[in-house]
Amino acid sequence: MTTRRFFLFSGTALLATAALGRFARDSVAASTETFEITRTEAEWKAILTEDQFRILRQEDTERPFTSALDTEKRKGIFQCAGCDLPVYSSETKFDSGTGWPSFWDAIEGGIGRREDTSFFMTRVECHCRRCGGHFGHIFDDGPQPTGMRHCINGMALTFVPATAA
Repeated sequence: MTTRRFFLFSGTALLATAALGRFARDSVAASTETFEITRTEAEWKAILTEDQFRILRQEDTERPFTSALDTEKRKGIFQCAGCDLPVYSSETKFDSGTGWPSFWDAIEGGIGRREDTSFFMTRVECHCRRCGGHFGHIFDDGPQPTGMRHCINGMALTFVPATAA
């Protein structure tokens, strides 16, 4: 039987979980890593869209199936939306069916990794090696040759098509 107490308890648990997740993300974002490109919050807000800021600087996640980059099929390079560092090649992109752009490997020297223990689980978070912008997470359920799936927020990237030679 559903009661007001059940709804109150459920709502409180949901809010607590959201708060703990935000605290864990804030703790990760406040790590002691240093990056080549650093800006104030105001400077990031001036150069990024609201959604890009939320994802790259606050480590949020876009809704699945909302990024045009999920279905991008052209040859080219995916760059960090915060600093234009090339991070993924279209040659390693694949359709994971998850609703986010997925890659089986990054361009060498493009990403950094760190442990993310938010939401009561342990994952590998990936971010821009140069500016620290949050991209997404890496899982071990991808295709060969690496077996990895870099599950990336499309709004964290910009796409530069290859030029015809």
